[in-house]
Amino acid sequence: MMSPRNKTLSVVAAVIALVGFQTYAFVSTRNAINDRMSVLESEIQKVNATTVAQASQTSSDLDVITSKMGVTVQELEAARHAAAQIKEEQARTAAKLRTELARNSELNSQAVDSLREESTTKLAEVQEQAATQIGAVSGDVQTVKVDLNSTKSDLAASRREMGDMRDSLGREIARNSEQLGELRRRGERDYYEFDIPKSKTAVRLADIQLQLKKADIKKQRYDVAMLVDDSNLEKKGQLVNEPVTFLVGRDHVRYELVVNSVEKDRIRGYVSTPKDKGLAGEGPSFRQ
Repeated sequence: MMSPRNKTLSVVAAVIALVGFQTYAFVSTRNAINDRMSVLESEIQKVNATTVAQASQTSSDLDVITSKMGVTVQELEAARHAAAQIKEEQARTAAKLRTELARNSELNSQAVDSLREESTTKLAEVQEQAATQIGAVSGDVQTVKVDLNSTKSDLAASRREMGDMRDSLGREIARNSEQLGELRRRGERDYYEFDIPKSKTAVRLADIQLQLKKADIKKQRYDVAMLVDDSNLEKKGQLVNEPVTFLVGRDHVRYELVVNSVEKDRIRGYVSTPKDKGLAGEGPSFRQ
């Protein structure tokens, strides 16, 4: 069992140890605080230096901005002055334009009135000329009508003469061999009988060539092609016993074709020509 003295020594030792530990802790804490304060003072000095530099730069920037703002204010004043001058110039220009427009409107009105009066005069002249020309044309039309009526009368007379001639020739045609023999005995014309089948080649009669193209037994009609003076003539839809006359040679000698019979792909008839072609000619034909 521990003696009282040893207990006292133990307590004292413990108290000394505790005080020593607290003293060490206090010194360590003070040193740490001092180090921290040194760091803070260093940071504060840096911040102060930066702040001073920034303040100096800001002051310089403010001087520049102030200078620039002064220039801008001057320019703005100049711009305002220029705008005022432009506005005044525009007002003067607008007034001048209104004056010009009013004067031009008056001039245009006068020009329109003058043009309207001139147009009215010209229209009256044109109408008068048109009436005169229409009257002249009407007179020409009346003259043409008279000439046309005269021409119609002449044409009707010519048709009557042709009809009379055709009737005369019709009375002289032969409808069969007996009548053809009677015409031959008169000795006034030459007669060339033919019996022509439908063919691709032509048959020579006197001084012409004749070719049958079509024979219609039911309608008693036929189509033929003739070579006369190196010219091709075509006669279509001709009736039986209806004379077909045509002119031949320089003197326009009248030839006559008569078909007496139309059969299947065949025709029979004759071609008559004048004996004296010189006397029978209807007039000389001059060739170029």
